[in-house]
Amino acid sequence: MKTRTIKNIRRVVMVFMILLVLSGVTAFPLVTEVDFMITHMHWFPAFFHSWIRTVYESVHQTPSIVLYGTDWLAFAHLIIALFFVGVYLDPVRNKFIILVGIVSCLAVFPLALICGPIRHIPFYHQVIDCCFGLLGLVPLFYIRNKIKLIEKMCPADGEAETAV
Repeated sequence: MKTRTIKNIRRVVMVFMILLVLSGVTAFPLVTEVDFMITHMHWFPAFFHSWIRTVYESVHQTPSIVLYGTDWLAFAHLIIALFFVGVYLDPVRNKFIILVGIVSCLAVFPLALICGPIRHIPFYHQVIDCCFGLLGLVPLFYIRNKIKLIEKMCPADGEAETAV
């Protein structure tokens, strides 16, 4: 049972890490992405068109030295994904990483809802950003619950640990 639970945790952690990497990697080709979106704007709902134009114009008016910041955003996603290797290797010992992940996902909400209006981000886009936090919570709570199950099965594995 413990081995199967650890395998399940590892599968979910791997998917979570892959999604973190993908969300980071997509920040690298920002100019290419907005060029694609403007070319294929008809694929998007009409209420997105104005926002796509605004983003396109803003990105093309932004000096590349400032766009370098999105490269660091992408890099941060890659580094954050690496932290979850600890959970993959030893979920019980590294369960604090899951707690940090949960707190981080919850922190998306105030960030989006406070900084979004300050940066004139449309509310629907703030909601999309909040969805990333919400969707991140699903696998993290699953992992957290599986770790608790392991701790109940084998108390010695987590004897010096506090509950997540």
